[in-house]
Amino acid sequence: MTIVTGLFFSALITQNANAALTGVVVGVSDGDTLTVLDGANRQHRIRLAAIDAPEKTQAFGARSSQSLSQLCYGKQAKVFDTTEDRYGRTVGTVICDGVDANSAQVERGMAWVYRQYAPRNSPLYRLESRARDERIGLWRDAKPIEPWLFRRASR
Repeated sequence: MTIVTGLFFSALITQNANAALTGVVVGVSDGDTLTVLDGANRQHRIRLAAIDAPEKTQAFGARSSQSLSQLCYGKQAKVFDTTEDRYGRTVGTVICDGVDANSAQVERGMAWVYRQYAPRNSPLYRLESRARDERIGLWRDAKPIEPWLFRRASR
């Protein structure tokens, strides 16, 4: 975990003493969506806030899913700052065994910052810039296509 990710996580914990949802990650759908099983044995589909990972059929889609699985599958998760999207999924910041999965996916070059939803001052932008500059993950491609453009072209 980088210093930036650590600082972001520390600020998150200070700001949000209690998670909106806690449980174990029992499924990973793709690089920005997972399923958490809570203490009452209810499953919650969670979309990682402010990031957008490659689609399954897109370059780095499978690697992004594998990355999120490595970060979270089978681990304790806390979900903070939740809202609901138009598909009924909970959207939030997911901490898996102490690691901010949203930030880690961007830092690993496995997701873009979703500019439409990320605050302008989000530390995610610095993580994305560093991954791009160092050609990490999807940034190894000469011209990676943002998932929102890929989806639009696939319609």
